[in-house]
Amino acid sequence: MEINQEKKASTFGGGLEGVKDISRIKSAELYEKAKTFFPGGVNSPVRAFKSVYGTPLFIQKGNGSHIWDADGNEFIDYCGSWGPLILGHNHPSVRNKVIEVMQNGMSFGAPTALENELAELILTNNRFIEKIRFVSSGTEAVMSAIRLARGYTKRDKILKFEGCYHGHVDAMLVKAGSGLVTFGETSSAGIPKAFADETIVIALNDKDALLKAFEEFKDQIAAIIIEPVPANNGLLLQEPEFLQFLREQCTANGTLLIFDEVISGFRVGFEGAAGYYGIQPDIITYGKIIGGGMPVGAYGASAAIMSNISPDGPVYQAGTLSGNPVAMGAGIAQLTELLQPGFYEELDRKTAAFVKDIEDYVAAKGYELKIFRIGSIFWFAFTQQEHIRRADEIDAGSMAHFKIFHRELLNRGVYVGPSGYEVGFVSGVHTADDLEQTKKAIFDSLDVVYQNA
Repeated sequence: MEINQEKKASTFGGGLEGVKDISRIKSAELYEKAKTFFPGGVNSPVRAFKSVYGTPLFIQKGNGSHIWDADGNEFIDYCGSWGPLILGHNHPSVRNKVIEVMQNGMSFGAPTALENELAELILTNNRFIEKIRFVSSGTEAVMSAIRLARGYTKRDKILKFEGCYHGHVDAMLVKAGSGLVTFGETSSAGIPKAFADETIVIALNDKDALLKAFEEFKDQIAAIIIEPVPANNGLLLQEPEFLQFLREQCTANGTLLIFDEVISGFRVGFEGAAGYYGIQPDIITYGKIIGGGMPVGAYGASAAIMSNISPDGPVYQAGTLSGNPVAMGAGIAQLTELLQPGFYEELDRKTAAFVKDIEDYVAAKGYELKIFRIGSIFWFAFTQQEHIRRADEIDAGSMAHFKIFHRELLNRGVYVGPSGYEVGFVSGVHTADDLEQTKKAIFDSLDVVYQNA
């Protein structure tokens, strides 16, 4: 436990000017208490800071591009609740809409006009889906999409890719990414072998393996599911040709193609990765970005496929909080902002310039660091590899560099996710000053990392 770490200088400064570790006294006290309530003291594993230094930070407030922890430390935030806060924290439009909706109640378990409004906003601006169903999380959206695919095709097997994370659905926690890789595991306990046996796992960017899977399990594969922008286990950007190959093979084999766009949806563009690459999936899943960060998700498809969902069809799925009015209101406010002319173009320009300046510094110093980027999503990889497209191409040993890097960034007032396998996000409210401060913090932190390498 590092309750008193603020009293000593960082031991990772080498010959550089020392930077004292931030105070974590209150966060540490809260964490010790939390451990008496929750497994590992947290309600989601990566929050435990197990792969970085120090006690988890308990966040007290967020506004714009900044967050504050329980000890009063202020950070420029590039986590953004893991991506959905594309407008930053506590955005006035979202906050005001939530307050307005709450005046009339927070949950009814019945239809509201807000559901219609948000659905119309999405569907009239998205060429790739015709009908949508709101749920309460990205995991639930994936679970429902898989059930729909099986019900529609009357097949059982699902093919997924190693390194893609699709929430904690039983059949998907097979060689999954994100937190499980952080802890060095490849699957989860508590999943019956029979469930895992219905999931085929192959490596990303491997056309031969895909063809072999279709040959071996002919007429058995209901769906291929992929993050078209794999961003839960590094940023494993795929070549457009590979994604198009998936589309073609699914069509040829009567298999549905599911794009899990819980992260990429409405982040790389309003139409997500489907629009970015110009590829039509059969089913798309979305996460809490459609609710301004509130607990919400959705899945959508053609009217013909969605007609299989109850009460129209035999595939059952329900949820008391589906279409929750507060989440719908927040989503209406957020997506309206995203539709403003030039929003995504400006966000892309800002992120590209930010990354380019860091790349120039890295090149001048000769550091082993590659920054992968798509739109406003970025990932620091401590490597010289020009491309990383598969999970097994990530050097696990490089995470030792990230561990130092993360601590040094926190000490300089910059917050990124507490795992080297996680990506970062630039929001619409990150200012030029925010980005300049962040770049200086990154430069100094990298100097510390490589002086001690």
